[in-house]
Amino acid sequence: MQQEQSDRWVLINVVTRETGYSDDAIRAKIKRGDWAYKAFWRKAPDRRLVFNLTRIQAWMCSSI
Repeated sequence: MQQEQSDRWVLINVVTRETGYSDDAIRAKIKRGDWAYKAFWRKAPDRRLVFNLTRIQAWMCSSI
């Protein structure tokens, strides 16, 4: 998948603040496969999870 110029990769605390989803809800979306690896989330070089806030916000507004 090609990265878009407007993609914004952020840590989970930013996702919780910007979307209202709890940490547990976000992790459940990953576990269920609602948010695909490398499209919605990935591991940074330091092994922390980072999230594509741009794509998540688009997903919240429509069916991707």
